[in-house]
Amino acid sequence: MSMPNIPDIKPEIVLNRPEVINLLLTSIALEEIGMSHIINAEGEKIQAILKNSCVSLDDALKINNSVEKMLRNIIKHQMLLQFKLEDVISLEERDDFFEE
Repeated sequence: MSMPNIPDIKPEIVLNRPEVINLLLTSIALEEIGMSHIINAEGEKIQAILKNSCVSLDDALKINNSVEKMLRNIIKHQMLLQFKLEDVISLEERDDFFEE
């Protein structure tokens, strides 16, 4: 079997400064939306356990521990997004980032 032939593609993407900043802000917003869905799912998980009256204490504590771990990871990710947002804001304030 021969190796695949990959055509020589040279995409040229040209973005100006405002477009780059908008794309970075959009990526932050999309990550925030994704995390909000995860938080909502964790809330629904807790609601489902509370509605089920035959859940043992041990099972409820396991689910609570699972939700806590997930929320800790979300908080860590939020901190990274905060750093990313601060970096984007500093790019906005700099004059030498890109020339339009």
